[in-house]
Amino acid sequence: MDPHLTLEGNPGRAAQLCVEAQARLVHRVVPLTDDDVRSSSRLPGWTVGHVLTHLARNADAHARRLSGALRGDDVPKYASGQEQRRGEIEEGAGRSAVEIIAGLQSSQSLLEDVFAKCAAAGWPNGEFLGGGDYGVAGCPAHRLREVEMHHVDLGLGYTPLDWPDEYVAWDLPVLLATVSDRLGSAIERRRFMAWVAGREPLDPETTLGPW
Repeated sequence: MDPHLTLEGNPGRAAQLCVEAQARLVHRVVPLTDDDVRSSSRLPGWTVGHVLTHLARNADAHARRLSGALRGDDVPKYASGQEQRRGEIEEGAGRSAVEIIAGLQSSQSLLEDVFAKCAAAGWPNGEFLGGGDYGVAGCPAHRLREVEMHHVDLGLGYTPLDWPDEYVAWDLPVLLATVSDRLGSAIERRRFMAWVAGREPLDPETTLGPW
């Protein structure tokens, strides 16, 4: 699918959906206690606090790229790469619920301000890659994915059935395009292909590698 015909190519609409998704997320997490943020999430090895801290730092990372594009600078999400990402998450995950949630709200508010500035400027320099694999114009759509996926990962009652139709319409084809490379064997690829073609039921033992 041509990304220019999807949310990745329509940053204005993706930003609107992202703002709505971020509001739903904040509404759900504001009541959390210290015990809640220290409880396990649905992601192995991560607490709810880890997921929320990641979401805050991810908002900062997208704001960093978009702000750079406004200045004409092609900057990465994380200056020190994945090491910086991992360190920031581990450092922030042990804070109190009040601190974690306030940090999330602050980071999301900053990102929404940057969205507004980019929209007013016509989303300039959308082709900048920042050392990644998608242009900066795709940041709102990719942030939307982070919020929707990780809202589910929190394990707090938000499920894939709550995902907005426009998000699913964009991201389902994107994720399906990764399936072939994530199946572990030639036999699994054939069985999955047969299921997609409606030729036989999906093998319950079929597994996908990390995405």
